[in-house]
Amino acid sequence: MKTYYPTIGLEIHAELSTASKMFCGCKNDPNEDRPNVNICPVCMAHPGTLPMVNQEAVKRVIKVGLALGSQIADFCEFDRKNYFYPDIPKGYQISQYKYPIISGGALKGFAITRIHLEEDTGLSKHDRGDFTLVDYNRAGVPLMELVTDPVIHSATDAASFARELQLLLRTLGVSEANLEKGEMRVEPNISISDDERKFGTKVEVKNLNSFKSVERAIEYELARMQALYEAGRQDEIVQETRGWDENKQVTFSQRSKENANDYRYFPDPDLPKMKLHSAFDIEVMKGELPELPWQKRERYAKDFGLKTGDIEVFVQDGKLAGYFEAVVMDTDPVFAQTAANYLISDVLGLMKKDTVAKLPEVVHFKELIAMVVGREVTSRGAKDILVLITTQSESPKKIAEEKGLLQQNDPEALKAVVQSIINANPKIIADYKSGKEAAIQGLVGQVMKETKGAANPTVTLQILKEMV
Repeated sequence: MKTYYPTIGLEIHAELSTASKMFCGCKNDPNEDRPNVNICPVCMAHPGTLPMVNQEAVKRVIKVGLALGSQIADFCEFDRKNYFYPDIPKGYQISQYKYPIISGGALKGFAITRIHLEEDTGLSKHDRGDFTLVDYNRAGVPLMELVTDPVIHSATDAASFARELQLLLRTLGVSEANLEKGEMRVEPNISISDDERKFGTKVEVKNLNSFKSVERAIEYELARMQALYEAGRQDEIVQETRGWDENKQVTFSQRSKENANDYRYFPDPDLPKMKLHSAFDIEVMKGELPELPWQKRERYAKDFGLKTGDIEVFVQDGKLAGYFEAVVMDTDPVFAQTAANYLISDVLGLMKKDTVAKLPEVVHFKELIAMVVGREVTSRGAKDILVLITTQSESPKKIAEEKGLLQQNDPEALKAVVQSIINANPKIIADYKSGKEAAIQGLVGQVMKETKGAANPTVTLQILKEMV
């Protein structure tokens, strides 16, 4: 079978969560439901108005570049990208072309071409029957665009890259990057070739509102292109923009793909040129970066010895990670992994089921994990105590004493219970004596039930074997 070589490059837009828009003082509020309330003469392009650069937006893009190990341009400028559409009031978009803020860098091992800053467009509403209305609240919101090199070769890697970028943007506090709100938009450029040395004709796919859609759209396009190649119809693959139909799970042709010269870029005469290394202290900004996701993964593996899946939970949830670190401070890896197990599997499970449940007080959760590690309570007993300390402030040790949940390790105290279980289960005893080793485990469970989970299962098993 012939080999085909897929190539994917990503264009990812992310709205920056600044207080105001990119070139005016209007409120930047993605949650505003009322149409056309966050607008002014500047973002509506009234004659005689002049834009002013939002310094905080520029700073946020620089932070992203520093985190990615990119080059921060000294000189940069804004350009006019000329095209007409109802959602851009000016008849052009202020963007960056020749001199972007960021160039180079990498994420998850994939090279980045550039990151530039521009303004977002308005939002067309097509839900009013046979006409369209435009909400300009979004017009002029600062929009970061990241472009990768064409170095990704699978749908899985493309979606993984986008997820990691979303996590980075949230870690840096520069964007909420919610795909469902349109705050982050992923647009893959996809091609396929039967010659590893050559690129095929690329198409760009839009209207992707989830990471799963990104993956599925790329997979669909690669399969569509391969089928055309195999049918000898590769000439039918044309450079175009395609949409994604979420319901049908297919792409569809929208328009022919424009080239840069179609937009007639030229420097915006109303905005000043920028010397970024003079305007910002780049070294100070680098030192102010928070711990980045890949740095946290490495530290959690080294310092706490956690499983990869558990580490990822904490990397994704900064609040939970802070709580976890407060619990495991000055403890060993066994304690840390035990705490992670109970926190992720049990505490989060309780919080999902019960709206009253919350993270236990650090001192109480730490005390409970110490009791588990020290075998003062069984796993069953610990789970019962967790239910209580997620809804009230009380010492786990006190709860265990009051409810008889302290683990019973004394063989003499357990023998009476074990004997009663043996007497009540002659068939299981007979099965065990006939060579069915697993049969006795059921008796251990019965002893645990009889003691409300307080019996030490290891000691119980040893006593059972001795008494049988």
